Amino acid sequence: MAALERMFDANVNRACEGLRTLEDLARFLLDDAETSRRAKDARHSIRTAAASAGPRRLVAWRDTPGDVGTAISTPDEMSRKDAGSLAAAAGNRVAEALRACEEVAKALGLQPLAFEAARYEAYEIQRRLLTALGAGSPRWSVCVLITDELCRRGWQAVAEGACRGGASCLQLREKDLGDRELLDRARTMVELARPHGVAVIVNDRPDVALIAGAAGVHVGQGDLPVGDVRKVVGDRLLVGVSCATLEQARQAVQDGADYLGLGPMFTSGTKAKPALSGPALVEAVVADPVASRLPHLAISGIDATNACELARRGCHGVAVCGAVCGADDPESATREIVDAMSSANAAARA
Repeated sequence: MAALERMFDANVNRACEGLRTLEDLARFLLDDAETSRRAKDARHSIRTAAASAGPRRLVAWRDTPGDVGTAISTPDEMSRKDAGSLAAAAGNRVAEALRACEEVAKALGLQPLAFEAARYEAYEIQRRLLTALGAGSPRWSVCVLITDELCRRGWQAVAEGACRGGASCLQLREKDLGDRELLDRARTMVELARPHGVAVIVNDRPDVALIAGAAGVHVGQGDLPVGDVRKVVGDRLLVGVSCATLEQARQAVQDGADYLGLGPMFTSGTKAKPALSGPALVEAVVADPVASRLPHLAISGIDATNACELARRGCHGVAVCGAVCGADDPESATREIVDAMSSANAAARA
């Protein structure tokens, strides 16, 4: 039985070590008190359940110098590329260790249910962390929002001009089209943008974005929550969220968004804005340890002049509509904003 007790002791320690890593990721990287608390509670529940075996009984059989497993490792164990991979590895470590605890507890005549419950809780803690930490978020400089009725030259001419003018992204924003027409337009836009290496985002509709082969979907505060969007698209699409306050931006990070739409910045002629968030929101997001984890696009009333102002405040990128859609020459209008952002960012780095 000594071998089983050593195995049980090692896996209890392994599970608690992994949970401490998850706890500290939630605490120090995300300022997420709830997830940090859950990891701490799970860790203590494991120690309490293991105590029924008798701490002295387990320690008496502990033999770290004689453990042949301490010299066994794999190359993957020696590196972690980012916080997300750290959370994934720690979570997997916890789950595997707790499964071993469950089985060995039965052989030692202990109650296995506490370890089973802790394992299920660890799955959820890992999910919450991986969702919030995310990966592969885009850093677009200029995104052009396209609504046909606002396009002086027609939506395709605007999309083509925006791509030639250096836009990083196009967003299809058509709230009044039927499903089939919206899907056809999304597919056409994706095909049009692909040769230029420009991403296409579909507003509001994860299903259409997925079927059309778009890069992502953008949702507002009144649309589907990020978690439910993920149930449709998984990790296959980027998910952006409109945020008018720092609190909404922080929540979007916790929910697992890939980027933030910040605004409204300025008065816009394309859509009525009862209240403006203004450039102060950009400054608040850039300074915030949680919200700043994701890239953002400032939106509403953006032109080449105020894009420079936003860039000087730390803005990553801008989403523009009227300044390009309403222009006689969408390509030149896009290039002017792209150049303005590039110049302002270069000046800020100097």
